[in-house]
Amino acid sequence: MHRWIGRILLIIVGLEWIYLLLDAQWLSLFPVSLILIVLFSPIIFRRHLQVEIPAEFHLTAVIFTFAALYLGEVQQFYQKVWWWDIALHASAGLLMGILGFLLIYLLNESNRVDVHLTPGFIAFFAFTFAIMIGTVWEILEFSMDQIFGLNMQKPMLGDASGLTDTMWDMIVNAVGAIMISLMGWWYLKVKKDFFVRDWITKFIKRNPNLFNK
Repeated sequence: MHRWIGRILLIIVGLEWIYLLLDAQWLSLFPVSLILIVLFSPIIFRRHLQVEIPAEFHLTAVIFTFAALYLGEVQQFYQKVWWWDIALHASAGLLMGILGFLLIYLLNESNRVDVHLTPGFIAFFAFTFAIMIGTVWEILEFSMDQIFGLNMQKPMLGDASGLTDTMWDMIVNAVGAIMISLMGWWYLKVKKDFFVRDWITKFIKRNPNLFNK
């Protein structure tokens, strides 16, 4: 299933990339190029880092990047759909929390690093990791607007400075991060079902040289 979704998105983005290139729309060409990089990332990781990326990781990253860059920026969903930016920042909090959880959990399981972390610390790291990425992104948006005169902050009505948009982005990002961090803590502490567990298991099975188990 994930292969068909990936192929469909690749065709859409590929055709869009060719159109933007021929039409010399360089500003829109950049985010579309980033989507293509994400689409081909498993090949890059496999060849240069000898790391296999499970399909769930890749598909999630592709869909989010497609929604944020292609639909949001190129197709202007940020202007057409009032909640698009909020939904994506909430999703980003969830995804970055998952990524933070995976990074520290895999580090905890790796045979290259002798560490044994508590469930609380792993969950806390996942939360702070997501908050850090969200903050860095807001700084990037502000910098791009100030330096290149872009509109990445997308100020709301009556808020020319973009402060309200920035604060809501950080709030929903934090909510998403808290949700996934608590879910991760609950799985590690109580051993209940947690969907990230399956992702972790697949990653470990495909990269046995990195882990003891």
